[in-house]
Amino acid sequence: MAEGRLHPPYLVVGHLNKAHGTKGELFVWPLTDYPESHFVPGAVHFPGDESAEKPSNSVPPLTIESVRPFRKGFLAKFEGIEDRTAADELRGHYLLRPFDAIDQLDEGEIFYHELLGATVVTVDGALVGEVREVFPVRPADLLQVIGPRGEVMIPFIDQVVVEFEREGHRVVIDPPEGLLP
Repeated sequence: MAEGRLHPPYLVVGHLNKAHGTKGELFVWPLTDYPESHFVPGAVHFPGDESAEKPSNSVPPLTIESVRPFRKGFLAKFEGIEDRTAADELRGHYLLRPFDAIDQLDEGEIFYHELLGATVVTVDGALVGEVREVFPVRPADLLQVIGPRGEVMIPFIDQVVVEFEREGHRVVIDPPEGLLP
């Protein structure tokens, strides 16, 4: 990100999908590329408020007591959550971790929040617009870009996105024929 731009204080790393069994376990859907760092005994998670941007004022932090892989996620038992009823009360919350607890990115990796608000230009310097949203879909994540040409969905793949300039908060694309209106 450009100088002076800050990371948010918390990032979403998972979602509490549903209670599992009768002993307080919850199915956690991981929303991070590094689940092995966040879903371990002793890890403290903050249930998000309605916006999922900051911790809830009404739900205390949750510490993982035990965790095990299950399907495409995890079954987690949190300290103090002893039965299905207590687990059900947590259902639907996003799990936040402080930014300083987030893994360092590998070379070339980008946090999605860094892309939001970035200016998108072509390799020729033509303005495409500003990134409004990042959609993590398959086979490629999509950048929703709003600009003078209206809304454009840009696939976030190496063949199209050729550079991300953190300092200038700019995405440079080489659009294939027909991508831009």
